[in-house]
Amino acid sequence: MARLRDKVAIITGAASGFGEGMARRFAEEGARVVVADLNAKGAERVASEIGEAAIAVQTDVSQRAEFDEMVDAAMSGFGRIDIMVNNAGYTHRNGDMLAVEEEVFDLITAVNMKAIYHAARAVVPIMESQGGGSIITTASTAGLRPRPGLTWYNASKGWAITATKSMAVELAPKNIRVNCLCPVAGETGMLAQFMGEDTPELRAKFRASIPLGRLSTPLDIANAALWLASDEAEFITGVALEVDGGRCI
Repeated sequence: MARLRDKVAIITGAASGFGEGMARRFAEEGARVVVADLNAKGAERVASEIGEAAIAVQTDVSQRAEFDEMVDAAMSGFGRIDIMVNNAGYTHRNGDMLAVEEEVFDLITAVNMKAIYHAARAVVPIMESQGGGSIITTASTAGLRPRPGLTWYNASKGWAITATKSMAVELAPKNIRVNCLCPVAGETGMLAQFMGEDTPELRAKFRASIPLGRLSTPLDIANAALWLASDEAEFITGVALEVDGGRCI
C-alpha cells in the first residue's frame, strides 16, 4: 500500500465525487495530498478525514492567482509537487445548445479548459526542477463520443484530450508525463446535469448504453488515476484512458 510513497499530489475538485475518491485512494498508497476545491468546508472535511497526510485549500481554478496560492500551500506544507490532477469540472444542463447562456459557456471554458493552462504554468517549472512529474486531467467519454444535449461540455473535454496529447509531447524531454481519464457518467453531483434531470428512467437509459451495465464510481476513477500517477506507468504518456465500462466501443 505504498505505490505513491514520498509523492505529493494536488487534486482539484477534491471535496466530492471523483476528486474525493482520488484524494482518499492516493493517501492510502502513501501520498501526501492537497485537497483543493472551491467548496472550502468540503475540502476541509475530506482532508481532516484523511489525516496528517492531507491539507485543504480553497481554490477557484478559473483564477490564476488562486493556483499560485494553492501551489504555495503545497510547497509550504509538503516541500514538493509530484502529481497535478486537474479534476475540477463544470457543465451546462443537458439540452438545446442554443439555450446555454454566455456566462455558463464562459465558466465551462474557464474550469474545463483554461484551468489546465493555469495548472501547467504553475507546476511545470517545479516538476522540471525536481526531475519530472505527472499531470492528469479528468476529461470524459463526452470528448471521444459526444452525446446530444451537452455540446459545449463535450467540446471542452475534446479540447482537454487534445491539450493532454500536445503537452505530453512537449513535456516528455522534461520527464513530465501527461495523461487524461475519460470516465463515463458516474455517481457524482454532476449526474443530474448530464441527464437533464435525475430519474430512475433516465438512469436506466444511461446504464443501458454501458456494456458492463453500470455507471462509474469514484473508486473506478481513483484506481485508474492511481495507476497513471504511479511509477508503474512510467512509460505511459499522452493517453486518454477510457474508464467507461465499454461505453466508447
